Order: sequence, then structure tokens, then C-alpha cells
Amino acid sequence: MPRYALKIEYDGGPFNGWQRQPEGQLTVQGAVEAALGRLQPGPHTIAAAGRTDAGVHALGQVAHCDLAKDWDPFRLGGAINAHLRPLPISIVACAQVPDDFHARFSAMERRYLFRLVARRAPVTHDRGLVWQVGHDLDIGAMREGAAHLIGLHDFTTFRSSMCQSASPVKTLDEITITQIDYPGGQEYRFALRARSFLHNQVRSIVGTLERVGAGNWEPDKVRQVLEAAHRPACGPVCPPQGLYLREAGYPFDPFA
Repeated sequence: MPRYALKIEYDGGPFNGWQRQPEGQLTVQGAVEAALGRLQPGPHTIAAAGRTDAGVHALGQVAHCDLAKDWDPFRLGGAINAHLRPLPISIVACAQVPDDFHARFSAMERRYLFRLVARRAPVTHDRGLVWQVGHDLDIGAMREGAAHLIGLHDFTTFRSSMCQSASPVKTLDEITITQIDYPGGQEYRFALRARSFLHNQVRSIVGTLERVGAGNWEPDKVRQVLEAAHRPACGPVCPPQGLYLREAGYPFDPFA
């Protein structure tokens, strides 16, 4: 059976996360599998690079599927999109890949983006797509705090109690924070890169750095709570609507 890789973009707002749930709960995986079922009758199971939580978005989620028919990838992507309407999910690229390609296990890294807007007036165009706070933030302090998290660490402090990962030890390769002028305020974009992430790790990190940026915590406290390896030491977990799975990296680009 030919195997196809799908690059998927979605607005996570209407969905109860990526992973298929019991009948009656709308999920991204369930919606894509249902669309595939209209193209090829029968059950379908797709695997993805990352299982995003409820409300989390994706710009470049990668999944793979096996189909009996030998499809032209361009036509397959269009056919799936036709059966996904009007849900806010789009197959932005599709490619036939080797049988040993696996969207999750072949991935060498994941990149996440978090968007945080600091302004007092409510956002309108980006409602549901950013986390908004009503106070100023110090980007220099947040960068100083973030530097303590780069490298190999025990990230127990930034790990959800429901995390199923075998170990809290992860290597965080990058945290880059940029500031963009926003009408009436600023937008702060947090770009994080690692081979894999713990459950709620990104949201826990951004929530902690926001406390630093707001002046409630000194930057060195990030080091202290990391070394504590104690979940209650973490700052608040920020809401999901600002988080995006930006892309997954593989030994070769399946969509090249």
C-alpha cells in the first residue's frame, strides 16, 4: 500500500485536540481519518509528529497514511481538503514517501511557536489565536530567564502531571524571543526547538517567562525552579490558544 505524508494546518479552537477521542468529540485526527474514509471506504489510522492539545493550532503538523490506491499526491491533497470543508483544517502539502517513513518516529525535531500579545484593548482579528495580557513585558528579562533552559535538563518542573513520557530529561535546543509592534501594544513570539517535548512543556515555559517579563520574578528564578525539579514551583501554565506546532524536521524533506 502506498504511504503518503500530509502537511496539515489547522485552527485548534473548535477541536478537542489532535488525538482521536470517543465518538461525539471533534478532533483533528478524527476529522482527517473521516475524510480519508470518504475516499477509501474502511477504517483509517493516521500517525502525527505531535499530539496537540485542545485549542492548540498547527502551521506544519505532519501525518502519514496508507492507502490502497496509487494517488497523485497533488490530487490526493485536494480530495482530502474537499471532504474536510468547512472545518478549519487544510492539507497544505502531500507527498508519497517510503514505507519506512513514520511521521512521529522518523522526526528528528519539533518546532513550536507561541504568540503573546501585551496590550490593554481586547484583540479582535487575532482573537483565539494569541494569549493576551494587559501589562508591559520586559523582553530582555525574558531572554535572560530563557537562557537557563537551553540544553540538557530535567524538566520535571515544566512537565504536566499527566505526561506519559518515560523520562523528564530533555534537550531544549533553542528558545528565541522576538518583539513585534502591535496596534496599541507589542506581540512577543517565542520559538522553541527540540527533538521532543514533554506534555505542557512549552506552555509551562512561556507562562513562567511571562512572570519574569512582568517583573514578578527575577530572571535567575527560572534557574531555581528548573533545578527544583518540582512541578508546583512552575509559573502558571498559559492558555493553549497562543501555541502553534510550527513544523517537524526529518532526515530528508518529505515534501521537497
